[in-house]
Amino acid sequence: MKSRILALSLVLAPANLLALGQAARADFGSCKQQVKAQAAAAGVSQATLARALDGLEPNDAVSFLGVQPEFTTPIWDYIAGLVDDERVRDGQARFSQYRQAALAAQHRYGVDAAAIVAVWGVESDFGKSFGGRPIIQSLTTLACTPNRRSDYFRGELIAALKILDHGDVKLEEFNGSWAGAFGNTQFMPSTFLRLAVDLDGDGKRDVINSVPDALGSTANFLHRAGWVDGLRWGFEVRLPASYSGPSGRGGKKPVSFWAAQGVTHIDGSPLSESGAYGLLLPSGPHGPAFLVSRNFDAFYSYNAAESYALAIGILADRLKGGGGIVTPWPTDDPGIPRVERREVQSLLSQRGYDIGGKIDGVMGTKTREAIADYQQRIGMKRDGRASKKLLAALRAGK
Repeated sequence: MKSRILALSLVLAPANLLALGQAARADFGSCKQQVKAQAAAAGVSQATLARALDGLEPNDAVSFLGVQPEFTTPIWDYIAGLVDDERVRDGQARFSQYRQAALAAQHRYGVDAAAIVAVWGVESDFGKSFGGRPIIQSLTTLACTPNRRSDYFRGELIAALKILDHGDVKLEEFNGSWAGAFGNTQFMPSTFLRLAVDLDGDGKRDVINSVPDALGSTANFLHRAGWVDGLRWGFEVRLPASYSGPSGRGGKKPVSFWAAQGVTHIDGSPLSESGAYGLLLPSGPHGPAFLVSRNFDAFYSYNAAESYALAIGILADRLKGGGGIVTPWPTDDPGIPRVERREVQSLLSQRGYDIGGKIDGVMGTKTREAIADYQQRIGMKRDGRASKKLLAALRAGK
C-alpha cells in the first residue's frame, strides 16, 4: 500500500546531506543507533539489526516526497495510463491464472475478486513492477533525514526490521518503492504486520513471491476498510443539464435522492440500485460523473487519492467485461495509453533525445524533459505531457 504522503516539502536531500560532511554523517549514524535501540526494545535481534543497518548510507528517497503522480497528474493522463486495453488484457489473463486464489480471497473476506485483482494491477502491473529500491535503506533515509514525516517513517522502519527478523522477507529481496511499499500489492511494512495473511497455506505470509498471499492480504485490507459484500463500488451517471446539486464522495445519500435530482445511468436508464452513494465529479461538472459507495472509500483508504480509487474501480469493471468511462474528459488534449507513450519515447529517441533508459511507456524525468524541449521547439505549450496533440506532432514529423 502506498504511503499517504500529500504535499510534503523537501527539507534535506541525501545528496545535500552527504555534502555537509562529517557532521551530517554523524547525525545519520546517531539516528541509526537510536533506531537500533528502539528496534531491539521491540524484539528485533541484534544479528538482524547489524545485517540490515551496519554500513548503511542514505539514498535519494527524500527527493520524492510530495511528487506522487495521483496528486500531481491530470486525471485524464492518470486514468489513460493505468486503465488501458493492455492492462485489461494482462489483467484478464492473470485473473484467469489466479482465479482460484482470487475467489478464495473473495469467499474468505467478502470482497469482489475482480476488485482485488484490480488493486494488484494498479499497484504493481500484476507483479511486473515492484520497485527496485532497498526498503531498509529508503526507510532509514526517510526516518533519519529531517522532514515532516520522519517519525512516521521511523515507525515503518521498525516494522520493516520486524518483518526481516521474523523471516517473512529475505534482505536481498526486500525491495520496493522509495516510500517503503513492497510486494505484489505494495503493502507498507506496518500494514503487512497488521493485515498480511497466508492464503496459500504454506505457513508463511509472503506478498513478494506468493500471489495468493498478496491477493488474500489485499482482500483482508479492503474488508477491514469497510468493504460491503455485494455493493457496487460505483458507476458512471448522467447529470441533468446545468446540474447544481450536492456533490462529493462524502455526501452519501440513497439512490432515490439522486434519482429525484434527475441523475440517471450513463445510458439514460433510471437508477434502481440500493444503498447510499455520493456524487463524485473528479474533473468538475463538465466531465465524467460517478455515484460511489463505501466500497469506493475502501479503495481510497488503500491510497488516499480519488483518482487512484477511480482507476481501481474502472479497471475492476473492465476485468469483468464492462466498458470504460463514456463521458469525455473536459480537455481538448486527452492523455494516451502506454502503447502510445512508448511510441512517443521511440519517436523522441529517433530525433536524438535521451529518454533516460528503455522504451517502456514510463514518463520518467528524462522523457518529460525531452518532451518539454520538443514542445518548446515546435511552439507547443512546454508542460512535458505525453498527450494526443504531442503524439500527432511527432507522427507528422514536425
